[in-house]
Amino acid sequence: MSLTSQPLDGIVPEINAGMTQRPFHHIGILHHPMKPDSVNLANKIGDFLRDQGLEEIWFESAWESEAVLEHLPDVDLLITLGGDGTLLRAARLGARHGVPMLGVKMGRLGFLAEIMPDNWQEPLAQMLEGHYWQEERLMVRARLERPAFPGGPLQTVSEHDALNDVVLSRGGLARVVRISIKLDGGYLTTYTCDGLIVSTATGSTGYALAVDGPILPPELRNILVLPIAPHLSMDRAVVLAEGTEIRLRAYSDHEAMLTVDGQFVLEVSAGDEVVVTGSPHLARFIRLRDRNYFYQALMEKMRWPDDQEF
Repeated sequence: MSLTSQPLDGIVPEINAGMTQRPFHHIGILHHPMKPDSVNLANKIGDFLRDQGLEEIWFESAWESEAVLEHLPDVDLLITLGGDGTLLRAARLGARHGVPMLGVKMGRLGFLAEIMPDNWQEPLAQMLEGHYWQEERLMVRARLERPAFPGGPLQTVSEHDALNDVVLSRGGLARVVRISIKLDGGYLTTYTCDGLIVSTATGSTGYALAVDGPILPPELRNILVLPIAPHLSMDRAVVLAEGTEIRLRAYSDHEAMLTVDGQFVLEVSAGDEVVVTGSPHLARFIRLRDRNYFYQALMEKMRWPDDQEF
């Protein structure tokens, strides 16, 4: 089922046409605080960049959001060392300042990182010479609204951006939850399910893929809505334009949960509503591979390659 119309800015975003780009001067290196190897590698990368003539380099844990934010207005590149979770954290911070990211993969399964930890010097040198392109990806913004008083007007109590997905789901009890959905103010349906995923194209290879959602190319500016374990209700993905306002309300005799990028969890009470829209910020990634890298990487990471080639 598709409710797709032309997105506000077009389906495919503008990507830098040339492979030779401007040099970087002020670089932040973010490590994973629970991975000692990432700290050691961060120091090696910092030494390498200084040897290349770069002096404005700083180091920080990817989990120290406030410390990272203090640097971001003057930063023109973030290098992250970790898995996709580290890049998701960096994306939420850097996107608001338009800072591009380069990921060094140190996780188990990553779709976002560009460089491997055992082969990073040559790619970094290539980037410093200006031979790269920037990929832009849509993010979504989730807003939790709550009545000021019983039956009163809704007020925003929390707001977060997500690069992967926003999930409204049942709480700790193994009971289904009923979730109604409105699109641009018009009622669509009410799901009886374990939860509902609102995903970007980036998130289509994450949780959305696990519930048999479609795989979208990363540059596509569309939003997916998918139910988790639906029971006697609509069980198909809905594809929406980026400008669509999605309004959700959970009905249950116990509290529901709102999860943002698998990293923020908020309790959702009776009468609350969750509003999801396209974020005004885009996540930007430095790419050194060919522009058709996504499908090959997808096959390799999902272990789906076929030996036969035509």
